[in-house]
Amino acid sequence: MLICQKIKDMIQVIPAIDIMDGKCVRLKQGDFNTKTTYRDKPVEVAQEFEALGAKRLHLVDLDGAKAKKVVNYKTLESICENTQLTIDFGGGIQSQDDLDRVFDHGAEMVTCGSIAVKQKALFEQWVNTYGAEKFILAADVKNKMIAVHGWQETSELSIFEFLKQYTAIGINQVLCTDISKDGMLSGSAVDLYEEIMQQFPQLNLIASGGISNAQDIKDLDNAHIFGVVVGKAIYEGKITPEELGKLLGQ
Repeated sequence: MLICQKIKDMIQVIPAIDIMDGKCVRLKQGDFNTKTTYRDKPVEVAQEFEALGAKRLHLVDLDGAKAKKVVNYKTLESICENTQLTIDFGGGIQSQDDLDRVFDHGAEMVTCGSIAVKQKALFEQWVNTYGAEKFILAADVKNKMIAVHGWQETSELSIFEFLKQYTAIGINQVLCTDISKDGMLSGSAVDLYEEIMQQFPQLNLIASGGISNAQDIKDLDNAHIFGVVVGKAIYEGKITPEELGKLLGQ
């Protein structure tokens, strides 16, 4: 079964790798001008996460998000060939060719946001064809409104209306990023996630953005959030390998 379940009601911690120019990077608030490069070889980073106990990886093609087509599929393929991680891949998936290429190169699931906003009928067709369990809906939020295309555009669609549309057709996994928090190491948007869960209590909600230490993850766990994506806090040493291993259940 592709949808990972909680173990003992603990939040699922999902390490993240964001790729630009073939390297492991992070941005602040989705701004491509704030890029920080942390590692040159994403495959090695993925292997290190796996060695610490990770079972799943959130892989983001930032070049693809900017170009509006998948770019870093070879990196996806390399990570799949050199680890046993379950990979969800996002960034630049805008066409049937993009989708097929990502699945063909080893992704178990895809994370889609812009296409779900801009081409609703096409995204619904994909969900019907491949199954809702193959998709994670990316809900990237500015002031509770959905942002698209690498967060470069803000739509007129609220997060709650967006979720209502897609939970109605079976989507159950949602990756929600408060853009104001992303890459800032300032804490997670717990209040927003709690508000979402009040309206959609059966949702497997994955929090993203703002994680600064292990306590932030515990706060999300206490709020009964299904999962959390963690990136910059790991790369900046705010969460040590020992702490990450414990959070991953090793």
